[in-house]
Amino acid sequence: MTTTIPTTGTGDRIEEQVLLRAPRERVWRALTSPDELGAWFGVNLAGATIAPGAHVRRNFTIPGHEHLFFDVTIEELVPERRFAWRWHPGAVEPGADYSAEPRTLVTFTLEDAPDGGTLLRVVESGFDGVPAHRRAAALLGNSSGWRSQLQKRLPAYLASA
Repeated sequence: MTTTIPTTGTGDRIEEQVLLRAPRERVWRALTSPDELGAWFGVNLAGATIAPGAHVRRNFTIPGHEHLFFDVTIEELVPERRFAWRWHPGAVEPGADYSAEPRTLVTFTLEDAPDGGTLLRVVESGFDGVPAHRRAAALLGNSSGWRSQLQKRLPAYLASA
């Protein structure tokens, strides 16, 4: 069972949190092992390196999104506590060059929960740097995406793996 805790969203950030019925070390592995992250996040991460400074660019495998790229730079790995990457939110236009735009920062924070589970918080910040003509759509799209990933895909993966 997964419990979703109310979230907040402002013009600059998305905050989501979920109580997962899995120990912190298990959730950590699902977040930072390339094969496991790829399995629940919907990305082909075979052979990818998840380490600070690494740049990972791979196709999504979610039906209807295969033409899009998971394009991140790993910022931080603090074992079983914090994991962070930077990416371009809402980068969905085929052929568009987003390289000159600032990236948002996605930070996953893990805490032990009283029942032996894990409280996972995800904060994506920096939307104020997204160009004004893309900002609202990027914020809305990623808000919806994080809810789906954290309320459905990750808990289902943890329950089946």
